Amino acid sequence: MTSPGRGAAVVTGAAGGLGRAVAAALHADGWSVLLTDLDPAAAAAAAVPFGGWSAALDVRDEAACAEIAATAASRGGLGLWVNNAGILVTGPSWEHDGPTRRRVLDVNAHGAMNGTLAALAVMRGQGHGHVLNIVSLAGLVAAPGETVYAASKHALLAFSLGTLSDLRMAGYRRVHVSCLCPDGIWTPMLHDRLDDPGALASFTGSMLTPQRVAARVVRLARRPRPVVSLPRWRGAQVRLLDALPGLAVALTPLVRAAGRAGQRRQHRRSTPPDRR
Repeated sequence: MTSPGRGAAVVTGAAGGLGRAVAAALHADGWSVLLTDLDPAAAAAAAVPFGGWSAALDVRDEAACAEIAATAASRGGLGLWVNNAGILVTGPSWEHDGPTRRRVLDVNAHGAMNGTLAALAVMRGQGHGHVLNIVSLAGLVAAPGETVYAASKHALLAFSLGTLSDLRMAGYRRVHVSCLCPDGIWTPMLHDRLDDPGALASFTGSMLTPQRVAARVVRLARRPRPVVSLPRWRGAQVRLLDALPGLAVALTPLVRAAGRAGQRRQHRRSTPPDRR
């Protein structure tokens, strides 16, 4: 179990809807939270209610991640690092050029790897700490229309679980790596995809609020587990499809229909998410 308030917690992509919610929930649970984002002004504004601790961070920059880890460690130790920064592209894989594919992989996979390894360099020295990676249900199963995004999340899941095993083999019992795999989250990223046929996979379940996901982050920070799906039943559902790829492909028309229905339902029910 990780004790809340043990040193600092770093959140990447903290100026966005989910990042702010995670920072707020961790702050309420007793953590000293360093909010980081590619946009320094947005990070500073988001940090005001939580003590004003913020920094610019491009997660693609390995050295910058190491600097953030060192800064956080100077405040009583680095207890938690949440890799939340991510980007979504939709549409068939052949419609994305090389730079677009590299950008998605650089942020979602390599960026989270940079953050994980920067944090672990500190945590291994401390003998304790926790890296929590926001993956996605798309990291558990192929997601039609979100193929490149799903590939980046699959990479992050494999990296996280392999790194956790590496830590245990090296004798680090109090250094943890966890993956949270949520369903679609009602943030500006998905609001802007309400009419996007490429994003149908994100609308096949019940839309989660950032606050619900953030609450699960707090629980996972307190009691680390390798992989947690939110909601649990959706995790079981997609794992079954992943185990039966032929069935998953055959069900693609059903997934498309469910996603379209979900987009229409979200149009009717929801107000636009907070963009601050």
